[in-house]
Amino acid sequence: QVQLVESGGGLVQAGGSLRLSCAASGRTFSIYRMGWFRQAPGKERKFVASVNWSAGSTFYADSVKGRFTISRDNARNTVYLQMNSLKPEDTAVYSCALDWGGGPEYDLWGQGTQVTVSS
Repeated sequence: QVQLVESGGGLVQAGGSLRLSCAASGRTFSIYRMGWFRQAPGKERKFVASVNWSAGSTFYADSVKGRFTISRDNARNTVYLQMNSLKPEDTAVYSCALDWGGGPEYDLWGQGTQVTVSS
């Protein structure tokens, strides 16, 4: 059974940094991409960043460009999200996702980790 396990969330002051990790276990071959999404209370889930598993190309939401960096470790089947210069509006539950097929939707989701940025 394939699982995504996130870690690294927590409480940080505005301007601070956090690094999230998401490890995939089980069927990890043929991963096309992995991504991070976030959902603030009462709001829809939104795309944050993604990385192509073989090429390493990355994509970011405009709201996090220049502050967040997504990276992957293919050997460990792990994707990271380095978050710098955090703002209170970054407060949300962050979830990682995995896509095998390269289609518009992701195939597997993690359980999410809370990130809270205090002002």
